[in-house]
Amino acid sequence: MHMDHGKIVLITGANKGIGFETARQFGKLGYRVLLGARDGERGNKAVESLMEEGIDAQLLVLDVTNQATIDHAVRFIEDKYGYLDILINNAGIFLEKGVLPSQLTMATLRETFEVNFFGVFAVTTALLPLLKKSAAGRIVNVSSGQGSLTRSSSPDATRLQLAYNSSKAAVNALTIQFAKELRETPIKINAAAPGYTITDMNGGKGNRTVQEASTVIVRLALLDETGSSGGYFEDAGEIPW
Repeated sequence: MHMDHGKIVLITGANKGIGFETARQFGKLGYRVLLGARDGERGNKAVESLMEEGIDAQLLVLDVTNQATIDHAVRFIEDKYGYLDILINNAGIFLEKGVLPSQLTMATLRETFEVNFFGVFAVTTALLPLLKKSAAGRIVNVSSGQGSLTRSSSPDATRLQLAYNSSKAAVNALTIQFAKELRETPIKINAAAPGYTITDMNGGKGNRTVQEASTVIVRLALLDETGSSGGYFEDAGEIPW
């Protein structure tokens, strides 16, 4: 029987940007933060920064495209805590700035899906048994408004980025499927669109701060038992698929 270690959250890709700010927000709420990062050195610096703010943070070297690191993370959480309350699937990449769909390489398409979609699937399925041991497990998949087929099919949508948009649309489909599978359990899973945020991913060209971007992620992770599951949300509300 595992003792109660308090509320525990794991965030992938959390050494910088939206993931780091999300970790910070949970830390301020008193959560034990497991900071997932594929680069141990950068991850350690991020953890040290959080600890300087009085946050209970610990590094998990976790590459969502490397099953061995996922398995190690599962064993670590199982052995040390025995459960997981919240999973934030935040790790993601964008590799095709200015590339037309017909000019996209198979390598770029595959790499994008490896991280943005297959990584989400691999981490979620691996951690599901631990989330089921929580009284109220929550999963938030960090998607994007670019994953909305309704929005991207609008005549006003001019940005062409096939790999990224389709990978996020796939994450949205995954969110729906898992919500249906888990509907008889206390677990809730939703997709969050943080908005066009100032991060390294877009060269700092966004129009939202990481603080603003993390708000919807944290809100979905803290839904009570009456909250929705299988939804797709931004700050302003639900997004059409």
